[in-house]
Amino acid sequence: MILAGDVGGTKTVLALCDASGRVGREAVFLCENYPSLEVILDEFLRGREAAGLHGACFGVAGPVAEGAAKITNLPWTIDSRSLSKLLGGIPVTLLNDLQVTALGSLVLPPESFAVLQQPTTPPPADGPIAVVAPGTGLGEALLVSDGKRYRALASEGGHADFAPTTDEEIELLRFLRKLYGGHVSNERVLCGHGIGDLYAFVRERRGTKEPTWLSAQIAAGDRNAVISKAALDKTDDACVRALEMFSEILGAEAGNAALRGLTTGGVVIGGGIPPKILPALQTGALLARFNDKGRFSQWTRTLSVRVTLESRAALLGAAHYVATSA
Repeated sequence: MILAGDVGGTKTVLALCDASGRVGREAVFLCENYPSLEVILDEFLRGREAAGLHGACFGVAGPVAEGAAKITNLPWTIDSRSLSKLLGGIPVTLLNDLQVTALGSLVLPPESFAVLQQPTTPPPADGPIAVVAPGTGLGEALLVSDGKRYRALASEGGHADFAPTTDEEIELLRFLRKLYGGHVSNERVLCGHGIGDLYAFVRERRGTKEPTWLSAQIAAGDRNAVISKAALDKTDDACVRALEMFSEILGAEAGNAALRGLTTGGVVIGGGIPPKILPALQTGALLARFNDKGRFSQWTRTLSVRVTLESRAALLGAAHYVATSA
């Protein structure tokens, strides 16, 4: 059996899989309720199934160095050696969460994607693929073939500088600098909280008062989800513009990732947010900015751009890693 895990800033998903990587038993844990991954593993396994494991892989939301990781949005440190001892000495691998998300995209069926842009010609079988994934944070990774199989290269590109392209985005940068100090990363915009900040920026820039019904919904629920729903329902203009800006900036960064990796295999947009706001990504705003790359605009128009609809992509990628590394 394989133990696969997806450890994010909000939740941890664990699964027991067969030798081919197919998921069997699965469970979700809210990270804020647990002091460590070890406690979650103990609850998930209950000592019954650890003896049958032959390998484990965990995608973790943070950089991995020498088999250890500090989770970016949690007070957790995860060490593969201590996990191996806990699990009876089996091999344990930690990968950046976007590495496993990227690997997961390789095993998903075509119906698990929403295609935003078709490639003009069939992409090469071993062409590099960029993965950009907004969720609790913003993750980025690159899939590169070694001639036999794809390997996922880790990245912390989400923490690279946010690069405004329009006058409106220059104003947004100034707004965000006031909130977060001198450095504003792509992640500050392209994440769940980023949607709320975009809304606050649009509301302030326009000088319009928030409707009482919207204030009540925001106070009673998830602010970013409420804003997204109002945008998709077109019930508030400021919410609509906030989600448009999110789509535009996501498109710009996805295009940047394609250029950095010369990704002839295309771009995959993953993460928890895109499937929830898919209609906003399908309006053309994302692709307009994806393809607005000056002298390389014609080249970016040849690329595949797909949105992952499968919420378990990272989990499947972790299982796939163990299944193909034996």
